[in-house]
Amino acid sequence: MDVQMIFKIAAIGIVVAVLNQLLKNAQREEMATMVTLTGVVVVLMMVISMIADLFNAIQTMFQLY
Repeated sequence: MDVQMIFKIAAIGIVVAVLNQLLKNAQREEMATMVTLTGVVVVLMMVISMIADLFNAIQTMFQLY
């Protein structure tokens, strides 16, 4: 696993947490929820990409078709 990817995920988490708190303090709970959901989806897409790379590496290693 690349350390850079961990830092990217952590940075997204920090930005989402800060935006969430700012929006909740501004009485924008719906927008805060949307920001949180968007952050989760972005991180999930990054993780899915990493899992796909893992499966491709396993397929190559064991020469599966």
